Amino acid sequence: MKLLWFVFGILLIGQLGEGQNEGLVKEKLEEPAVNEQTEGRGDVVIKVEEPEGPGADVSQPDDRQPCAMWMGGVPGTPGHSGKPGRDGRDGRDGPRGEKGDKASIFGVGEPGEKGDPGEKGDVGPAGPRGFPGNPGLKGTRGESSQSYHSAFSVGLSEIVSANNLPIRFNKFFYNDQHHYDDVSGKFRCNLPGVYFFTYHLTVYTKDAKISLYKNDKAIMFTYDQYQEDNVDQASGSIILRLEAGDEVWLQVYGDETVGGVYADNTNDSTFSGFLLYPDIPVPARRR
Repeated sequence: MKLLWFVFGILLIGQLGEGQNEGLVKEKLEEPAVNEQTEGRGDVVIKVEEPEGPGADVSQPDDRQPCAMWMGGVPGTPGHSGKPGRDGRDGRDGPRGEKGDKASIFGVGEPGEKGDPGEKGDVGPAGPRGFPGNPGLKGTRGESSQSYHSAFSVGLSEIVSANNLPIRFNKFFYNDQHHYDDVSGKFRCNLPGVYFFTYHLTVYTKDAKISLYKNDKAIMFTYDQYQEDNVDQASGSIILRLEAGDEVWLQVYGDETVGGVYADNTNDSTFSGFLLYPDIPVPARRR
């Protein structure tokens, strides 16, 4: 079917060419002389001459006529694509654009308000031990240790004559702070803290019952039964916590039958006490 259409097209083109040739022949016969025509093809001039004589055969086509007078050929195949040309030169830089807003530059909007603090995280592992720091500044001078001393040691110079009253020791071995009062026979606490008390009493001529008091309350008792023609010793010791103003003393506890506390030039009865460690106020402690 395609072949028939192709043959039909060739015949049609041939008929169109013959019709054009006849028209050209008629124009040549009608022109009496040679005409020069200049068409809009640049500088090309086409000359047409009239036949030389009446016997000239005007039906024959001239070899110099356009190819359109002949039968058209079969269209050729398209040619191959040519190689790409070279890259052109770089163009000039364009004008600088306007400055964009913050959101377009960084891709984010304006900063929002500060959020609430998050929950406290877990404690991390201990880091490596650091280098020793520089020595600190020298601290201020602290209070003297002498201000926390309290001690006494006293004795009797004669037999105790009164019962149920503080024994007044009137022989002083040590009482530099004057915390023991020989008039009242009592030790008065000036420095709160822990104290140690002890006593050694000579018992002679009759039994002895002695008690240690703290603020009008008997804390401990010592009883010694006298042996005839013998000198005995009654002793005791205790540790007490005292506040400032507390008082401690010894006295015979009972009637005259138990008041055998004795002392002379060769037999002593003593009462002693001292501060073991004070209750130092917090501001006075060295940090």
